[in-house]
Amino acid sequence: MTMSEMTEAPRTLLLSGLDGLCEKALDSAESFKQKAIISVAELTRGSNGRISAELVEAHQYATHGLAWLATYVEALRETLNWSRHLASEGKFGELEQLILQAGFAEYLSQIAGGIPMTLGEIIRPADLGLDDAAIAGFKTAEVAALIGAGYSADVKERIAELVAEGMDTGHFGDPGLDETFAMIRDQFRRFANEEVMPYAHDWHLKDELIPMPVVQKMSELGVFGLTVPEEYDGLGLGKMSMCVVSEELSRGYIGVGSLGTRSEIAAELILTGGTDAQKDKWLSLIATGEILPTAVFTEPNTGSDLASLKTRAVKDGDVYKVTGNKTWITHAARADVMTMLVRTNPNEPGYKGLSMFLAEKPHMTEMEDFPAKGMTGGEIEVLGYRGMKEYELGFDGFEIKAENLLGEEEGNGFKQLMQTFESARIQTAARALGVAQNAMELGLRYALDRIQFARPIIKFPRVAGKLSWMAVEIMMARQLTYASARAKDEGRRCDLEAGMAKLLGARVAWSTADNALQIHGGNGFALEYPISRVLCDARILNIFEGAGEIQAQVIARRLLEGAN
Repeated sequence: MTMSEMTEAPRTLLLSGLDGLCEKALDSAESFKQKAIISVAELTRGSNGRISAELVEAHQYATHGLAWLATYVEALRETLNWSRHLASEGKFGELEQLILQAGFAEYLSQIAGGIPMTLGEIIRPADLGLDDAAIAGFKTAEVAALIGAGYSADVKERIAELVAEGMDTGHFGDPGLDETFAMIRDQFRRFANEEVMPYAHDWHLKDELIPMPVVQKMSELGVFGLTVPEEYDGLGLGKMSMCVVSEELSRGYIGVGSLGTRSEIAAELILTGGTDAQKDKWLSLIATGEILPTAVFTEPNTGSDLASLKTRAVKDGDVYKVTGNKTWITHAARADVMTMLVRTNPNEPGYKGLSMFLAEKPHMTEMEDFPAKGMTGGEIEVLGYRGMKEYELGFDGFEIKAENLLGEEEGNGFKQLMQTFESARIQTAARALGVAQNAMELGLRYALDRIQFARPIIKFPRVAGKLSWMAVEIMMARQLTYASARAKDEGRRCDLEAGMAKLLGARVAWSTADNALQIHGGNGFALEYPISRVLCDARILNIFEGAGEIQAQVIARRLLEGAN
């Protein structure tokens, strides 16, 4: 039964002059954000008149709340830009218009009333030092109109109907891609549908590595060399292509979508920090999938505090000997080379004593996961994000060729890693979008097929409302992510936008998976249903590649820099 067969849809739900309403509402939100920046700056300004790192940390609710407010404003901006792009091409249909209207209505309402950073952590204007007068100034006639009628029960129902019509076509609103990226998206959507989704849940339940034939097919499709220049046997595409591919592969299975992350990080490290000889030696091998990299950064008890890394590398002739421990290393057993961050100068505290290496290691064998001399490892069992496995590693005299010191100069490791952060955040945001999209589609299919009280459960307003908001917020997070990717491709600094995309995308993935499981009811709690896996997969996104709290802190510091 189609949704059109179930009900006659209302056609008068769009607010008159929607574009103008949104433009003026965005102006109001931007002004509100600027007032918040000034207010939080005053709260965190030290006795020397400058923003104090200690006070920023001491007032985390205010500073992190500012980061979330700014993220909301940026998401609104990019959603409006998206709508205008579609309108200019004659593609701004009913669903897209309702997504714009609903997104503005809900986010404006949350800005005024409370933004959920996480479940149970709601940031309200008062937490940012903003009084009733500031709130009243924010609630202009345009803002009030959108909040009042932009996302009514009827709008929710209509969006759910339109989304349901796309169940078999995969159309849940035009993402605004040009022809090239749309073709890439379709290609990898087909690959995910045919080669990944039918098998992903079984891989997860058995906690199996992604089969090598799948990895080989990904290699043939160019996944590992998307952004590697053609001179090194890559495709020479930009971060937008990486976004689109990562999203579609992660929609199939986050493990598959994340396989390319390690190659992306390794290639960018070498491209930005490697010598010509290192580029010639490694980039083609990575781009073609001949070798698989892994990132070896985190240590026990350090987490995001990379400045406190203790694993040592001591030069001994033409090799470095490594001693120490690393943890949460993804795909370590199957990897052929490790991008390894270690301390080469114990007398230089913090970041300055760190160096990056391209550490070669043998592939796992049938008998042993880590056959390398001076290296041991053990698997960390995890709830989700399977398919590559997580490991803790120990090094005791493990040897790395001196020529594999990235850039062949000690002390640049952290600076080299920092150059990859923008891309890593963008890529993680894209993975989050894919996980969220999968969750929405699972929830939608179940809501259409599940009959309760003689009707499909999508007919119940709260089920339809959940699905409606999934479609809206995924599109908003998608446009924020695409905008950061475009900025990266244009050579513009985008650490702020990339961080915002990752921050929002991770929350959207979790809330979408949680609500999709709720739609499944008790069945969602059963391991046999894929939504149980997707929920577990979604949970990691707010932790890795910069935990949400760390991400908010970094965003806030950038926003407050202008207040110094």
